[in-house]
Amino acid sequence: MKAIINRELNAYFTSPVGYIFLGVYLLFSGLFFTAINLFNTITEMSYFFSNLTIILTFIVPLLTMRLFAEERRNKTDQLLLTAPITVTKVVLGKYFSAVALFGFALGITLLYPLILLLYGNPLFFPILAHYLGFFFLGCSLIAIGVFVSSTTESQITAAIITFVILLFIQLSGMITSLFNNAIIKKVIDWLSVMRRYNEFTTGILSLSSVVFFVSFASVFIFLTIQTIEKRRWS
Repeated sequence: MKAIINRELNAYFTSPVGYIFLGVYLLFSGLFFTAINLFNTITEMSYFFSNLTIILTFIVPLLTMRLFAEERRNKTDQLLLTAPITVTKVVLGKYFSAVALFGFALGITLLYPLILLLYGNPLFFPILAHYLGFFFLGCSLIAIGVFVSSTTESQITAAIITFVILLFIQLSGMITSLFNNAIIKKVIDWLSVMRRYNEFTTGILSLSSVVFFVSFASVFIFLTIQTIEKRRWS
């Protein structure tokens, strides 16, 4: 699996994808931090992260679109499927490579709380909760993108479908208000990724939300494995 991770990380930087992802993420995170925190001398980072979640809707599809779709288009997926490695390790290797790049980008922004020390005494526990929640949110959205990429050989199609799904998730709060049925509202609210993320933004490190995010990502990884297995034996 380590070889798969290294292979995918190298692929990100032998094409423009990795650079575009990092460039867009760091550009907007820098703009948000400057406009929200520095210009207003605010040490609280909830507004910073709430804006950054919107950017994830646009850049996660870019990060995941090629993972399986490119293999299918180039007919190199058969090499992976016939290699002496399980499909589970292939899927996890590709998934963790995307998570690693996302985590690297997020890690760079850890400089921001240190900069805030110049403006006051930021509350580091709530900031830590923000970072953890944002990381779990990103991992969950990446899992969706990996699954979508496994269902098509077109990177553009994978990116568009993933974007639509993530946009739906981003707007889930508004969509819930369209239903009058209390049970439907409760179910949608319970399944809402954004609601779980919002718990972290209040400074609450909820074990149930951590379990939810891990389970959510695991479901889409499982679906990806089943999709690849089905194609392997067809």
